[in-house]
Amino acid sequence: MHFTLNENQVAIAELAAKFAAKEIAPHVDADEANGFFRKDLFRKAGEAGLLGIQLSSEFGGSDLGTMEYVLMLEEIAKVSSGYGTSLSVTMLPASMIAKAGTQAQKEKYLPALVSGEKIGAFCLTEPQNGSDAGSLQTTAVRKGDHYVLNGVKQFITNGMQADILLVMARTGQAGSKGVSAFIVETKTPGVKGGKLEKKMGMRVSPTQEILFENVVVPLENRLSDEGTGFTAAKTALDGGRISIAAIANGISKAALDRAIAYAKEREQFGKPIMEFQGVSFTLADMATELEASRLLTFQAAYRKDEHMDFSVQASMAKLKSTESCMRITTDAVQVLGGYGYMEEFQVERYMREAKMLQIVEGTSQIQRIVIARGMK
Repeated sequence: MHFTLNENQVAIAELAAKFAAKEIAPHVDADEANGFFRKDLFRKAGEAGLLGIQLSSEFGGSDLGTMEYVLMLEEIAKVSSGYGTSLSVTMLPASMIAKAGTQAQKEKYLPALVSGEKIGAFCLTEPQNGSDAGSLQTTAVRKGDHYVLNGVKQFITNGMQADILLVMARTGQAGSKGVSAFIVETKTPGVKGGKLEKKMGMRVSPTQEILFENVVVPLENRLSDEGTGFTAAKTALDGGRISIAAIANGISKAALDRAIAYAKEREQFGKPIMEFQGVSFTLADMATELEASRLLTFQAAYRKDEHMDFSVQASMAKLKSTESCMRITTDAVQVLGGYGYMEEFQVERYMREAKMLQIVEGTSQIQRIVIARGMK
């Protein structure tokens, strides 16, 4: 197995880097400070071909793979992990519809998500159920040709800025086998936005509570059969963990680049601090952590693209990349010293964002459980 990038992969990375420099970089500091979400960024990303990378050209996608998707997310996250996260989450429902949806569902929803005309969100977590998703309490009761949906979802990335929700709800017995998945449009009567969370980082990416009060969902909006929702969600989350790993690696690369540039410019005792062993060894460790994280992420992406089991590898990539990101960004702050603590140098933002990634898409502890269970 090797990870020499082909022409398509290099081109996608370059395209994403140029897009981030033009459309995100000029605004990201102000957007983060004000918690401002640029909804039009999705349409621009769609026009640039950065959405639907893994989806079929039949629905506007690029017919490419997870490796290309990972490289795109890395480049976006170097500039803004918040927007990177929102872009990746909008593709979660798209990936589930592409995998398990009917032809009619695909034709109705995928082109709008791929073009960025519509934004997606993934609704699994509840106030009383996070990692124990099989215990979710939101219900969908069938009434003839439709379901009636009631419940609360919490910590939903994109929140009510989204147009299309992929909602996990209980249709049957207790446990994961009683969970089904539904496509719900936010304009549907009874769908309401709750608390908008105030976060320590990634403020450009809205995180919100969503309430469902007697929401009528047509039968044709159920994704696959009853009782298959948890399986579909788990598959999507495995892919989502690769995405989070890629985003973490993007932050790590940005932090490392800042630290190296500063260490070359900053002089103490008559020479750049890069020449002091205490600093150069720290940078060497940071670079090694990042390289190991990227290789694990590429391995998980490769296995997914080759239709091999990738659940354990996705968890390894997510665990390693996010834990390394926390260390790398903390070290970057240390290398910059007093400047590292100041907002204008951005590394303090990277450190705050890194902590978020250790939690979303399954905490580091949950990843260790998945990895341990996969040992044979």
